[in-house]
Amino acid sequence: MDNKHIAVIAFPFGSHLMPLLNLVVKLAHAAPHFSFSFIGTHKSNAILFPKPHIPNNIKPYTISDGIPEGHILSNDPTQKLDLFLKTGPHNLHQGIQLAEADTKKKVTCIIADAFVASSLHVAQTLNVPWIALWLPNSCSLSLYFYTDFIRHHCSNHAANTTLDFLPGLSKMRVEDIPQDLLVVGEKETIFSRTLVSLGKVLPQAKAVVMNFFEELDPPLFVQDMRSKLQSLLYVVPLPSPLLPLPEKDSGGCLLWLDTKSARSVVYVCFGTVVAPPSPELVAVAEALEESGFPFLWSLKEGLMGALPNGFVERTKMRGKVVSWAPQTQVLAHDSIGVFLTHCGANSVIESVSSGVPMICRPFFGDQEISGRVIEDIWESGVITEGRVFTKNALLKSLNLILVQEEGKKIRENARKAKKTVEDAIGPEGQSAKDFETLLEIISTS
Repeated sequence: MDNKHIAVIAFPFGSHLMPLLNLVVKLAHAAPHFSFSFIGTHKSNAILFPKPHIPNNIKPYTISDGIPEGHILSNDPTQKLDLFLKTGPHNLHQGIQLAEADTKKKVTCIIADAFVASSLHVAQTLNVPWIALWLPNSCSLSLYFYTDFIRHHCSNHAANTTLDFLPGLSKMRVEDIPQDLLVVGEKETIFSRTLVSLGKVLPQAKAVVMNFFEELDPPLFVQDMRSKLQSLLYVVPLPSPLLPLPEKDSGGCLLWLDTKSARSVVYVCFGTVVAPPSPELVAVAEALEESGFPFLWSLKEGLMGALPNGFVERTKMRGKVVSWAPQTQVLAHDSIGVFLTHCGANSVIESVSSGVPMICRPFFGDQEISGRVIEDIWESGVITEGRVFTKNALLKSLNLILVQEEGKKIRENARKAKKTVEDAIGPEGQSAKDFETLLEIISTS
């Protein structure tokens, strides 16, 4: 048993890193005699590995990010994804060779972010099991098994046509589909080709691990995915209690929230990867100012200049604008009444776990799907009118959720979802059983 060596292959971008590390930390604590080699780029490893309390049986190894020396990246965010994916199995093999030379143990299993699909080829070459971790919105996985239907539908039907052929997801619409799935021919990137291949790649995984709660997913969707995969496991996506809490609350957000009434504060944050265009930032600021609601806005330093002149000064008695907030703790705070979000997978998980209703302004990828799940499946939030922020549309959404009788059901559904999550992460929840199954797979490989 002691000679088990699990290679963990990261998709070294954005919000994919922490959930993968959380999973590996849980596994490393549960199997202290196993070695876990975490394979990422220099940049992604530098983000994760200064963190204290990472168990000694997890070690980072660095592979190429695929960016040629002296190469200047364009503003297109998919360029660096393509350059990394282009390095293919050879780059991943190099990381595994480093890990094997260092630990003196052959790799016995590979756990990889599903976006690094070439890691399947590496697992096949080494003749070891391949476990794929799905980190975007769980329901978005369905799309990659119905690509041909979707492409046909999207080219022949209006944006608000529902995709009633998707099991459990008949509320999805043509307009919710990620652009990556619809691009064919010359404009197709390596990244979009990788995503489209997943319907054929993932059934070859020994298990696909969902970073979510089975209890919140539509049963028909879960049943359909189980019929297509060797094994589908749901492992609780919350940060491991074994990892320390995030950085100190340097902006004093939590102390400030302590002074506000229960469920009264609007929390605004659009994640680390995207930012609304300037006119939309102005619309958000104007709506917050006119609404009279207290608000906490986590806004990147470089975007502060886009706010209307004097906005921070005029609203300082009831508003707080910071460049960073400890989001998990903010959302768990009793005073938060609604979350304005881009619907990134991690933000949605944190919001649902805290019972906070959402106003959704999705930008790309699985965020559109998340918005639809929130509005039409869980009914615990709304997509902002026209999918862009205007002052009037945002005022309407804020009043609906925080004040109106009609919004009572949305608030109630958000609280119900929180209760579902609490049960899901308990000893009787599916996650505890699925985690044991995952341990079993890596132990017997």
